[in-house]
Amino acid sequence: MYVADSRASNPSAPASAEGAARPTAGRRRAAVAPTVLALGTVSLVTDVSSEMVTAVLPLYLVTGLGLSPLGFGLLDGIYNGFSAVVRLVGGHLADRGGGRHKWVAGLGYGVSALCKPLLLVAHSLTPIGLILAADRTGKGLRTAPRDALISLSSTPENRGRAFGVHRAMDTAGALLGPLVAFLILRATVDGYDAVFTVSFCVAVLGVLVLVLFVPGGRGERAGDGARPTLRAAVGLLRRRDLRRITLCALLLGLATVSDSFVYLLLQRRLGVPDRWFALLPLGTAAAFLLLAMPLGRLADRVGRWAVFLAGHGALLVAYALLLTSWHGSALPYVVLALHGGFYAATDGVLMAAASEGVPEALRSSGLALVQTGQALARFACSLLFGAAWTVWGDRAALAGAAGALVACAVFSLVVRPKGTVTA
Repeated sequence: MYVADSRASNPSAPASAEGAARPTAGRRRAAVAPTVLALGTVSLVTDVSSEMVTAVLPLYLVTGLGLSPLGFGLLDGIYNGFSAVVRLVGGHLADRGGGRHKWVAGLGYGVSALCKPLLLVAHSLTPIGLILAADRTGKGLRTAPRDALISLSSTPENRGRAFGVHRAMDTAGALLGPLVAFLILRATVDGYDAVFTVSFCVAVLGVLVLVLFVPGGRGERAGDGARPTLRAAVGLLRRRDLRRITLCALLLGLATVSDSFVYLLLQRRLGVPDRWFALLPLGTAAAFLLLAMPLGRLADRVGRWAVFLAGHGALLVAYALLLTSWHGSALPYVVLALHGGFYAATDGVLMAAASEGVPEALRSSGLALVQTGQALARFACSLLFGAAWTVWGDRAALAGAAGALVACAVFSLVVRPKGTVTA
């Protein structure tokens, strides 16, 4: 959902398929392109749908269906990491289509929407796993083309801000989703079924917004000599900065405990009643919403890698607080604020950093490489953390994740990509 074009110095270049207008001489370019705002609206609506499910899924699986932490870790890993196997496919299809980013993204949104009502009839590990895998397949197809659109319609100087605006709108949906789920659970008898049904209706609305309001079509390729082939996409890893970004994102992903486990840890530490569990993601979403734009602008000014690593520092502090014996009433607010700050400093900032130096014709494929490494790592982390929790307990598992995060952050600081220090 990022629209940025580095060809701002060529006023005579034709408008791209993504609908981003070229600036003319002597006229200041808009801070945020209309395509970013349109895609932000799509993400807002879609995140209301997806976060409704995400908010109740941990409790539904562990309490409602009686899954062990290991079984939940397997499903959570599928939910957060299965998209890795198709992100490269989505990125390549969008690049190969020469301006079909919108339609590849639309296919992904549609697949995810169709999975929501299937949760109504799935009540065991295998079918739920298959449905979540299909849902994440849709996410994998849409993510890289969407982010490429945002990147291609913004300049290098304001790319962090563009991603920040998009992520803020996206997170507004993430803030509303758990609240809607909470209200539905309190107002209905068959609460989970009602949540899944409403989630499907909202997801369909998001697809309609994409089709009707996001520009699409075939556009001109940048004259940088890059051709959107699979060999060229994989060959992007020969670029040192992109290779280092991908490696660091992968390693840090191995130490990033999933949101669901963070919320389960908080619930156990504080004895949060089941009926209030769906509200925990609101704290993360609220902090993300408030900080996404300021931290995106800060990354443009002081350097994206510094902000990215600082975000992981905030996550480490959240882990440390969960490991302490502190049970004060402020604990959940502080932990969730740090958790949301982590996402605000890393999610869009990483994509803005990865966009540097990647040819326009391969932009979607380049971003998909980074996303794939990160998604695979988080898939592995969910499996390992769930297994460690089952064998050694939650505190030992979290302590291991905190130690791994320190080691990976130090490594990433040492091998940081030189081209991302400043915008």
